[in-house]
Amino acid sequence: MNALFFEKNIPFEMRYYFYCILLFSNFSIAQPVTIGLLYQDVSNQPGTILFAPNANNTTYLINKCGYYLHSWTSAYKPGVSSYLLEDGLLLRPGNTNNATFSGGGGAGGIIEKIDWSGSVVWSYLISDSTMCQHHDIHALPNGNVLALVWEKKTKADAILAGRDTNFIGATFWNEKIVELQPVGTNGANIVWEWNSWDHLIQDFDSTKSNFGVISQNPNLININANFSGSLNPDWLHFNSIDYNASLDQILISSRLTSEIYIVDHSTTTLEASTHLGGSSGKGGDFIYRWGNPMVYNRGLLSDQKFFGQHSAHWIGQGLVGEGDIMVFNNGKDRPAGNYSTVEIIKPPLDSFGNYSITSTLPFLPINSYWIYQDPIPTNLYSDRISGAQRIANGHTLICSGNKGEFIEIDSLNTVVWEYKNPVNGLGPRPQGTSIFNNGVFRTNFYNYDYSGFIGQTLTPGLPIELSPVVYSCLVTSNSDVSEDKNVPIVFPNPFENEFQISMKNQGSFMSSYSVFDVTGKLIKSGEIDTIFKNINIAGITSGIYILRVVSSENTYFFKIIKQDH
Repeated sequence: MNALFFEKNIPFEMRYYFYCILLFSNFSIAQPVTIGLLYQDVSNQPGTILFAPNANNTTYLINKCGYYLHSWTSAYKPGVSSYLLEDGLLLRPGNTNNATFSGGGGAGGIIEKIDWSGSVVWSYLISDSTMCQHHDIHALPNGNVLALVWEKKTKADAILAGRDTNFIGATFWNEKIVELQPVGTNGANIVWEWNSWDHLIQDFDSTKSNFGVISQNPNLININANFSGSLNPDWLHFNSIDYNASLDQILISSRLTSEIYIVDHSTTTLEASTHLGGSSGKGGDFIYRWGNPMVYNRGLLSDQKFFGQHSAHWIGQGLVGEGDIMVFNNGKDRPAGNYSTVEIIKPPLDSFGNYSITSTLPFLPINSYWIYQDPIPTNLYSDRISGAQRIANGHTLICSGNKGEFIEIDSLNTVVWEYKNPVNGLGPRPQGTSIFNNGVFRTNFYNYDYSGFIGQTLTPGLPIELSPVVYSCLVTSNSDVSEDKNVPIVFPNPFENEFQISMKNQGSFMSSYSVFDVTGKLIKSGEIDTIFKNINIAGITSGIYILRVVSSENTYFFKIIKQDH
């Protein structure tokens, strides 16, 4: 049996030229590994990864071994996020190729719910000559769906709103958020709405009603913040949306102003169009913003922290950093050079859900309190799309979207898992291919005990890529083979001197076991002629080892931990 390993200290781009190594033999296979599973350390978090290749109509679910678990195929390419809901349905926007908004990256237009069999059980179209859903959506606890929507404005509309006439093309795109209550199989009620057009300020045209001092109004957006380029109609370019149920607040990310914003969802739609109402008392005005205080005239270029960021979200309950905000900071046009980072900030939130700010300074904090960047910064760089997620064991899953590269880092910022999306517009590509156009907007990690998997079969198949190399993955928990009813049980783990191997099904039997260290060196082995076996390896040092168990049905690998007390 063999396993896939690469030297993780080699620069990322060079790892494509390494070969698949036989863990339990002394020779290698002359097969270049360029896609799929590139590296796996035994400390990586077992679980599943959901991703939708941007150039393909299929959404994939894999395990951490890179093995296929499930897929859903739509009539549309992604538009562009995807989520597995708690009821097991895939929630996914699709790109309708809306001609009016064709120049905007991240265009969508239709939102679909797809069941495990691949049937569309609900869809809703937001795509015409005046508006188009784009980038991201978010499912609310009550079953409703939040969606980002572009709204077309005319040149005359922009002038009336105080836009500098030197920076207006033929059209101007506004941003709004709609909350959809699904109805039937293809309908929805819009039960709440927020519109950025209601929260503008400008200091260009004193004859307009929204004329004011930018720095004195940090809860409003300056319509003449020209970070998007002089004639780009998509001047805000929201690219992610998240919801915090305990606060009843919505978090959005604007790529082209390099800011994140929080708005109060406790408002009515009417209140959301004003500056009063809701729990915050501020209506639909921003109750928090961060990343680039130049936009509201409370900072300099040196104060800008985000550069075209994506994937702004609150870290989930029970995870390390719970309640703080994590962002993939793309780093495009960063003064220090183009490189990406993953960052976490802790907003100045009081017990009433309000964010403090002085009369002259920008919103706190001054800096992110946690930042990950590659030791060679340019090794992690994606000028667009991308995301990051804190996962169950405290590690962080990162999607470097432009290259379709997924990595997991541990608490010491060490890479413990790497995968490269093997799918582009042509479908899965053969192993060894120098792949192109394999970008992924974002990945989502789900534990095996996630409610969306209840009643579903997660039997691992082959790797997604064509002509895969032959390898045996390092199974790091019984969950990776949870559908095998005869999988052995290893207990206790961690252990001090001795552990036991036993079979769930007494009609099955084990024939042998082997214990290896992480370099592949054999530590101990023997035969098994009963339904359980006690293994004593008291003489070895504390650390991580690999246990191989051969049964009458299969060969299994487990991570075991020797722990002295």
